[in-house]
This record gives sequence, structure tokens and C-alpha cells, in this order.
Amino acid sequence: MAVFERIAVIGAGLIGASIALAARESGAANVIALYDANAEVRQRARELGLGDVSDDPEGAVAQADLVVLAVPVGAMGAAAAACARGLKAGAIVTDVGSVKQAVVEAVSAALPSHAYFVPGHPLAGTEHSGPDAGFATLFHNRWQILTPLKHDRADYAAAVDRLEDFWHALGANVERMDAERHDVVLAVTSHLPHLIAFNIVAMAEDLESVTESEVVKYSASGFRDFTRIAASDPTMWRDVFLNNKDAVLEVLGRFSEDLAALQRAIRWGEGDALYALFDRARRMRREVIEAGQDTAAPNFGRDRS
Repeated sequence: MAVFERIAVIGAGLIGASIALAARESGAANVIALYDANAEVRQRARELGLGDVSDDPEGAVAQADLVVLAVPVGAMGAAAAACARGLKAGAIVTDVGSVKQAVVEAVSAALPSHAYFVPGHPLAGTEHSGPDAGFATLFHNRWQILTPLKHDRADYAAAVDRLEDFWHALGANVERMDAERHDVVLAVTSHLPHLIAFNIVAMAEDLESVTESEVVKYSASGFRDFTRIAASDPTMWRDVFLNNKDAVLEVLGRFSEDLAALQRAIRWGEGDALYALFDRARRMRREVIEAGQDTAAPNFGRDRS
């Protein structure tokens, strides 16, 4: 049974396309409308049969019970404003941004009072982007974090529950937390790792001119995995760091202190300290696998063919 009769997805990239495909495959929505600001993306979405593609954001959201803003964090406010006049009374609006406090401020200011904004963030994705990258199982056994606004109205609580049902139908696990906590947690688990990967790969690119492409030719698994992370959408990640700078800078400061301590341990041959750190990190890997967030298959499940 459908959770929503009609949904509208604004932004037909990896996440938006995957939501459309997952909603159709799971039966979570009967009608799926889409809009993307890029005309070429809209045309590709039509060719892929992602849903009823509109050339107008207001037209896309007309009569939609749920509107999903699947655009970069920095574009959330503008996307909400572009849709605002087309939203029907009682429409639920959510987003997929990996920053929450800045998105709450931008989107809340743009939406009419008759719509319910329930911020969200699916912890799912790949290094690929665009409508062709979408697939229906992207959210299976992944976490969807909701950061509901503070409302005393019973109808808002019902809207949050309904959105949670929708994400469950798409195969996700759902957790609720406040926006400030979300931004700190994601700074640790996602934003800082991406920042490190971007920096290491960029540094290696500079070295490549000296080593005559040996960095690429002899890429071991560690560097190879960093390049996968660093292949992520640069527009999305630029917006993430500009909009979650306080949490990222706080975590980056702690990382810099710990990195300096590690540097001293290497310099002074403190093998016990190095082993203790590496052993702790190894245990964390096992916990990730036990939580079902990755596979313990050889070569991390990669196809070696």
C-alpha cells in the first residue's frame, strides 16, 4: 500500500533518481513527479523513465503529498522558494542534505506556513552522480536520519511519522536526532573523511608530475580507496563544507592534534603507541561490519574480474 499518493522529487541526480526508482519499485508512491533545473538532466530523466518530468518546479510539486528536495546543500533555499507557490496545504517537504542546521534556516524561510518541513538525510550514496547513477536499492539497510523541527502541533508529529513510514518502505533504517547533533556526527563520520581524501589525492596529483605517473601506476588499495571517495560530486561537497564549517573545523582541530601526536610517535619510535592506535582502529572496522554497514568479503566485496 502506498504511503503517499503523489510525490515530487526536485533534483534528478544520484539521490533524487534513486528515490524515484525506489518509491516506484516499493510501491511507496503511486505517482512520481520530477524536476531538475538542468534541461539536459530533465531530458535524461525522461529517457530513463524516472517519472513524470516537469519543466516547471511549481508544476512538479502541484498536488504532491511529499516533496523531496534532492539538490546540493547550497541550493536548498532557492529550490524551496521555487516550489513554494505550488505546494498544496498539508504537503510534507523534506530534503536529503548532509548538513541540517543551515538547511533548516534556508528552507524554513522559503516555505509557506501550510506546508510541513521535516529535514532529513539519507546516509547512502556512491562516488557517481547524475540520473544514470540512480538505483532502487540504494537505501536498503542504510540509515535515514530525520531532524524534525520543534512543533507542539499533533499534525506535525503525524507528518514526521508518515515520512518515517515512507523511508522504511524504501528499505532504510530511520533515526531521529536534533540538527546540531547531526551536523557534529556527520562531521566525524563523513565530512572529515572526505576532506582528508580530497587533500591526499590532490597532494598525490602534485607529486605525480615528479614521479612520472608512478602514483597512479602503483596505486595500492589504500590510495585507490581514497580516490573513490575523492571522486564524489565537487559541487555537493563544496556546499557541505561551507554550510557545516563550525562542526567541521571543530573536528578538524581535534584531528590535527591527534595527527601531531602520531607524528611524534613515529619520530621517536614509540611502537607501543602506534600499535595501540592501529588496534583501536581495526576494532572499529569490525564494528562497522557487525552493524551491517559494509561487507567482510575478500577485497571488500569488489569484483576482481
